[in-house]
Amino acid sequence: MIGAASLGWAIFNRLQEPSVPERRGGASRAAPVEVAFIEQGPIQLRRTFSGSLEAPAAFGVAPKVSGRIVRLDVDLADTVARGQIVAWLDDDEYIQLVAQAEAELLVAQANLVEATSALEIVMRELRRIEALRKRGMSSESQFDVVQADQLTKTAQVKVAEAQVTRAESALESAKIQLGYTKVTADWSGGSDQRVVAERFVDEGETVSANTPLLSIVELDPVTGVIFVAEKDYARLRRDQPVSLATDAYPGEHFQGRINRIAPIFRQATRQARVELVVENPEHRLKPGMFIRAAVVLDRMSEATIVPEQALTTRDDRIGVFVVSADSRSVAWREVTVGIREDNRVQVTGEGLTGRVITLGQQLVNDGSAITIPTEQNDTGSTRTEGDGK
Repeated sequence: MIGAASLGWAIFNRLQEPSVPERRGGASRAAPVEVAFIEQGPIQLRRTFSGSLEAPAAFGVAPKVSGRIVRLDVDLADTVARGQIVAWLDDDEYIQLVAQAEAELLVAQANLVEATSALEIVMRELRRIEALRKRGMSSESQFDVVQADQLTKTAQVKVAEAQVTRAESALESAKIQLGYTKVTADWSGGSDQRVVAERFVDEGETVSANTPLLSIVELDPVTGVIFVAEKDYARLRRDQPVSLATDAYPGEHFQGRINRIAPIFRQATRQARVELVVENPEHRLKPGMFIRAAVVLDRMSEATIVPEQALTTRDDRIGVFVVSADSRSVAWREVTVGIREDNRVQVTGEGLTGRVITLGQQLVNDGSAITIPTEQNDTGSTRTEGDGK
């Protein structure tokens, strides 16, 4: 702290001087600066996006018939298995409909038996008349009458058969409606177990068909949703790892991956929707939670790295001042900036070895003399560069 304050005071004094005074013999006065080492190592481009969690699937439980709710077997936050009965409706009316349909089927079946018997009788009469006609003992008019009666009885049998089919269908429909009084959670796809997210009715209420009773959601895995701008969009890819943090669990990180990337940008925000899939076996993460999703967009295993404070702009060019080997002067080196990570920056250029100026760049130019007021020796004591102590 004392060294930084001393350097700051030295730079302030230099800035207050109207001109740079020269030492005896015409030498320029050395500018006080602070320096840092140029590093060689890995660096990565990491972005953190804000977003929220959503349920990957939500199923609304609703009855297919109207009726009074007699019983609800599940409540908020309960686990529900696929195909489980979750509610019961009053079924007295539907039981009566089944009984009525069964009676109508019996009547239709009896009518079919009667029509079939009548057809068999007329068929026997027709065969008898045909035999008599061959022996000349029956007239054509008698044969025509019996044949017409046979056609009528055949049609009546077909009508009775159709009535039986209709009655069987009505009975089956009544049974299906009776079955609908047991409301089940039958979703398709996903896991076999989900959780009740919302409950909309209570026992004793009368509901109409398709009235929502419950909302059941899947919590494992859970979906994270973030929105990214154009500058980061091209660096994203499917199955890219993501680290998530949420205020509900400070200091903890959950691992996920990118699952879907929207092919369009929203015109209002110029951002694209990106969906993440996050394993959630213990159901700790809940839909609606706010999240911060960190994604590594790019990385370099071996790069030249300088502190961000070392970057300096001169004549619309970005560069750094590299300290000479004897720590007495600096050289300007133009650089190309790459990945930024916190306060570290990847740079490329020539002559990037040793140390760079991080404070005091405004006091120097290419070839300027410098002094490093504070520098730690191996024992931790403070010395002035070049004093030999």
